[in-house]
Amino acid sequence: MTENAWTRWPSREALGRAEVSRPRRMLGWVVRAVVLGMLLWSAFTDSHVRGWGAVGAAAGVLLAAFVAWALFRTTLAHRLWPSMALITVLLGIASVAQAADFRVPALVIWFGCAVTALERLPMATALPVTVVALTLYAAVNDDAWLTTVATTAGLALAGYVLRLDAEARGNAQRLLAQERAARAAEAESAALAERGRIAREIHDVLAHSLSAQLVHLEAARLLIERGADRDQILERVVAARGMAREGLAETRQALSALRGELTPVEDFLTELVGTAEGAGATISGERRPLSAEASQAVRRVAQEALTNVRKHAPGAKVRVRLEYGEHQVTLVVRDSGGSPGELTATGAGYGLLGMRERAELLGGSLDAGPDEEGFVVTLKVPA
Repeated sequence: MTENAWTRWPSREALGRAEVSRPRRMLGWVVRAVVLGMLLWSAFTDSHVRGWGAVGAAAGVLLAAFVAWALFRTTLAHRLWPSMALITVLLGIASVAQAADFRVPALVIWFGCAVTALERLPMATALPVTVVALTLYAAVNDDAWLTTVATTAGLALAGYVLRLDAEARGNAQRLLAQERAARAAEAESAALAERGRIAREIHDVLAHSLSAQLVHLEAARLLIERGADRDQILERVVAARGMAREGLAETRQALSALRGELTPVEDFLTELVGTAEGAGATISGERRPLSAEASQAVRRVAQEALTNVRKHAPGAKVRVRLEYGEHQVTLVVRDSGGSPGELTATGAGYGLLGMRERAELLGGSLDAGPDEEGFVVTLKVPA
């Protein structure tokens, strides 16, 4: 044993009865009741004690029972000096009982002190208490020395076994508490992750839909300021209305995605480029189902990239390519470039930041920047 093992108390879980099975608790109470009843019976039926002497003996038994109960409480609270004081009182009661020729109560108290000390006290304190209690028993015992040695060894072994059993039970309780805490933390982490995913979905849907509407409404405002004809203005307003409808459809789709009801990503991309003028989609590689997170990343990046083209290079041709690799899926959105749109200055750059964060959360990457012709966005996510 290390130094700490000698001075360490048994854990409160080991000393308590919180996780003790009901049959075991009932058995313990039955044993205590039987022992107490036998001691009281012996106090009243002993042939050499009559009248007030029997009453005094019974009072001594009850006092010993109360002190033993107090000892259990102080050891549970890891209070060393009050525990030692109570054990000293018990040993004194046993010595008085032996002197008054109450042999059985004295033996029971000595044996109880020895076993309880080994079970509930630090080993550095328990060993001297056990030695004192068993020495007092051996000093007054008139049995054969071999019987006395066997009894003292058996009691010491019983106390130590009870200590090991209590420590094992306490360790099991602590492990169970840690497991429950880990499960609670895992559930909380999962809830936070799900909240984050829902927040990203809502943000992406609103960012795509509202920014597209903003493009057309701002264009309509500029046309009104320049005195454009009614048809041009109406065209922009109708386009904004169409974006609003698309936003509602995307919101429904996002809710379906959160429920795990996703259409194939290939169909989504085909439909997406079908609504954009001068856009086309190409699918290559062996098609296979993607996880909900990877599928949503591809969808949102494609949407955001097309929105950026409408804002920053209106009229540019767009090519969307989805390639299935062995361990990842790659989405490339490339535009042919064009004159900066009237709404180039709108936005704060959060679209690219959101796309990059979405990719990194999945262990992928996103690159965005100009190339020889225009602008290219490349998304790679594990699949």
